[in-house]
Amino acid sequence: MLSRRSLLLSAGLLAAGCTTGRVGAADETTGRAFVTRSGTRLLLGGRRYRYAGANLWYGAYLGTTADYGNRDRLRRELDALASLGIDNVRVLASSELSPLKNSVTPTFRDSSSTYSATLLTGLDYLLNELGQRNMRAILYLTNFWEWSGGMMTYLYWTNGGHYINMNDPAHPWPEFPDFTAAFYGNAKAVGMYHDYVRAVVTRTSSITGRPYRDDPAIMAWQLANEPRPGGSDAVGQKTMPAFQAWVRATAGLIKSLDPTHLVSTGSEGLKGCIESAECVLTEHATPEVDYLTAHIWPLNWGWVDSANLAGTWDAGAAKVREYIAQHIAFAGRIGKPLVFEEFGFPRDEGLYDAGSPTSFKDRFYSLIYDAVLSNMQSGGPLAGSNFWAWGGEGRSAHADHRFQPGDTAYVGDPPHEPQGWYSVFDNDESTKHVIRAHAAAVHSLSA
Repeated sequence: MLSRRSLLLSAGLLAAGCTTGRVGAADETTGRAFVTRSGTRLLLGGRRYRYAGANLWYGAYLGTTADYGNRDRLRRELDALASLGIDNVRVLASSELSPLKNSVTPTFRDSSSTYSATLLTGLDYLLNELGQRNMRAILYLTNFWEWSGGMMTYLYWTNGGHYINMNDPAHPWPEFPDFTAAFYGNAKAVGMYHDYVRAVVTRTSSITGRPYRDDPAIMAWQLANEPRPGGSDAVGQKTMPAFQAWVRATAGLIKSLDPTHLVSTGSEGLKGCIESAECVLTEHATPEVDYLTAHIWPLNWGWVDSANLAGTWDAGAAKVREYIAQHIAFAGRIGKPLVFEEFGFPRDEGLYDAGSPTSFKDRFYSLIYDAVLSNMQSGGPLAGSNFWAWGGEGRSAHADHRFQPGDTAYVGDPPHEPQGWYSVFDNDESTKHVIRAHAAAVHSLSA
């Protein structure tokens, strides 16, 4: 027998699935269409929009004229991605000046209400370059994790200076995510974050003079990178009401400021919801959230062993297939599109260098891509994917492959990770071949 709670949830899911975007909406200046939603479909110019994408967290950093930027490289990287058929990039649009170990600097903001004109101009430049290539961006507006400052830093600014570092032996897992989850219930921290959201969403580009809300180069705003209600079941359940309220409030705020663009959460899916299907469904059924997101990290989640990829591949691949199927089912239940916007896999033998063997990485990408394409071909809710991550011509500056403050040779791996761990470099020819073939197949569906 269904409980009253289940009946209310089902009614909410049905209502959420009926929400539609502005079909065929276009920017009057450029004539380019905006990506919109109708049920389980993303639309572009009234036609179904499906894409092959990448993660490019450092795009705005390259777009600056500061000594840590490199506009020439940015243009080359975007050209390289376009040559592979990539037409969508997921980009960091906020970073917070932090005491946390391995957090990036410089940052989009500090604890003041004055935000970095340098990095915001870098974001302007990136969006303009994307627009010139008919590419689109997904912009995430904070981070659950430490590498860009993130929610822990908002807490540090508002709780009297308290914080803990990720992977600190004195604070083993899941203490970091459990501590960070206090963000959702901290009104002052959320208020500072919302102030930044207002500033970016209502920004006018210094390059084009066009308000962001009128820029078709933006596909979607994203609440955060991998927001979670906590790390442990106990904290996650306790924090869940504040977490879901934060999702609703933030998505509603963004839509009130910019009703044209899509909004997404940036969630990992089940792994970002203490393995709770109800959490995933409730989070993405929020009417102002336009599509479901999911991430897939077999090594990080212990599904494979980097020291024995051959021996653990089959069991890991089975779990990947199950995770994909679960989230396709979730998308069907809430009546919204689905995007696998992060998925990564290590190089053979635990290597990090550009051009080193990637046979299992290529198999993993092919597994994801085959599932995505099959669902697209059958008319399912899958709308796109963004692999993690494009390293391009970046290379680790140090023999130990560790990021050090002041490094500017950005790769796909953020500062807290070995540089080259999950990156796709410009000389990774076999991986590029897999990406190129998938992008061509996706685009042929709309031809």
